[in-house]
Amino acid sequence: MLTQSATTTPVVTLQRATGGFALLDSLLRHGVEYIFGYPGGAILPIYDDLYKVEATGAIKHILVRHEQGAAHAADGYARATGKVGVCFGTSGPGATNLVTGIATAYMDSIPMIVVTGQVNRKSIGTDAFQETDIYGITLPIVKHSYVVRDPADMGRIVAEAFHIASTGRPGPVLIDVPKDVALEEFDYTPVEPGSVKLRGYRPTVKGNPRQVNAAIKLIRESRRPLLYVGGGAIASNAHEQVKELAELFNIPVTTTLMGIGAFDEHHPLALGMLGMHGTAYANFAVTDCDLLICVGARFDDRVTGKLDEFASHAKVIHIDIDPAEVGKNRVPEVPIVGDVKNVLVDLLRRCKQLGIKNTAKTQEWLNLVNRWREEYPLEVPHHADSISPQEVIVEVGRQAPHAFYTTDVGQHQMWAAQFLKNGPRRWISSAGLGTMGFGVPAAMGAKVAFPDEEVICISGDASFQMCLQELGTLAQYGINVKTVIMNNGWQGMVRQWQQAFYGERYSCSNMEVGMPDIELLAKAYGIKGMVIRDRDQLQDAIAEMLAHKGPVIVDVRVTRDENCYPMVAPGKNNAQMVGLPKQPPKAAVESVYCSHCGASNPPAHNFCSECGTKL
Repeated sequence: MLTQSATTTPVVTLQRATGGFALLDSLLRHGVEYIFGYPGGAILPIYDDLYKVEATGAIKHILVRHEQGAAHAADGYARATGKVGVCFGTSGPGATNLVTGIATAYMDSIPMIVVTGQVNRKSIGTDAFQETDIYGITLPIVKHSYVVRDPADMGRIVAEAFHIASTGRPGPVLIDVPKDVALEEFDYTPVEPGSVKLRGYRPTVKGNPRQVNAAIKLIRESRRPLLYVGGGAIASNAHEQVKELAELFNIPVTTTLMGIGAFDEHHPLALGMLGMHGTAYANFAVTDCDLLICVGARFDDRVTGKLDEFASHAKVIHIDIDPAEVGKNRVPEVPIVGDVKNVLVDLLRRCKQLGIKNTAKTQEWLNLVNRWREEYPLEVPHHADSISPQEVIVEVGRQAPHAFYTTDVGQHQMWAAQFLKNGPRRWISSAGLGTMGFGVPAAMGAKVAFPDEEVICISGDASFQMCLQELGTLAQYGINVKTVIMNNGWQGMVRQWQQAFYGERYSCSNMEVGMPDIELLAKAYGIKGMVIRDRDQLQDAIAEMLAHKGPVIVDVRVTRDENCYPMVAPGKNNAQMVGLPKQPPKAAVESVYCSHCGASNPPAHNFCSECGTKL
């Protein structure tokens, strides 16, 4: 018998129960509030039990229009909250439709439980109707997998799945449930969260003290240090520790695409994103640093460019919870395996014990980095006859500075990464897999998690069409997501590469023929649609979008051939960027930049004219 206590914790007395009920009760015990899914034959017994549980208000199911949308929504929910996202799909095509979303979560280390229906146990392996071996199909893209053969194992399996998905390096876990297992009754004994012990699974969460001391020694010796911060800092909620470390040693900070939000991008030490479309000053800094402190990142090829020339003059400290990542692409002088937050807490505590205080040792390095920042800024083009995509993103960011932002994949994603200033967990983007169609369903997941927060999806006209059926989900549940489409009539990043590397042969990248009227499409779903064609409309239209009480799709007709710069071409090192602005004439006397507020001061000044900090 399922009842709700005063704290909404489900209480189940020992009883005869079905496997489907055991699954749902176990999800409740692990704090699940939302499930994103789509029913079908093999998973119908679970949905029948869900019908009864939903009636109590204990769980809310969000019916998506395609299983890929369910996986991306659960992913977005997990990224926004730090909790484990949950999605359902049936057997066969329902399960295979989840694969892209599972791979997206796996590549970006997102905690997720994926429940699939399966044909009856006796039919497995017979090519039964809607049977696929989803366990085998997903083996390379999950952290762990289960096929539930006995309903009595359900409580333990769910508890283990949550533990595996959310500890160590997070990731998706698959639970495949045969139809007859979901229907079978048994004597159900609940398994409480945290009660399982997995032999052989003990992620290292504390850094080795000797290695921590070695890292401190390198940092103290360095004159040109750089913090290189990735998604691991977001996963471990280590943004406060990253800031404290940066300020203690006056270290500039650059982030990966996954690490955006781990460090306040308004901070004078912030250099923005590095890599293929990173800021010029971040890429110059990583090329010239003498110490690279890698915090929860994995030396991805889009970051490093030509690997053997990446930070080639630097010693490396690598902090990561996954020992497989440490030394995989770059062998560090000081490897530290452990949870990023735990390691940084220990490192900062040790610094305090040693009496280390803020010094101006890196001031010359900061002056150089700030000179690069002035000479090679990110540019916002203003064309006479069209709106640049960068203008749109800057205006949206200005009017909604604290929103959750999701993106699809392409040029618009890189411009959003360059120009939006995001807080922790407020940047949600497919990085490792680069999944077009991710943006709208991920925004659904974030908005369901935070209904009172602004959630905005930055998309492109090609990406938007990958999962546009989820407009039906937005309409059904009134999920108040705002979607801004940079419509240039192209697969924009594909067109840019074809222009740069394929002799301007634009094979199959133009999207104009067959492009829907997006305003009418939105109206067909019962959603507000808008079109922006002129710069004079932009400010008021964005304000109107944000003020509307319901989902909105905004089709912004932007410059057709705008390219995303800076850009590190494949096979080049990070200092070899194309599309840099022309350098202004150098000043006869170099300024001194304040390490606290970043203000420029004449070299004769001893104190900052803006904030009074000693220079």
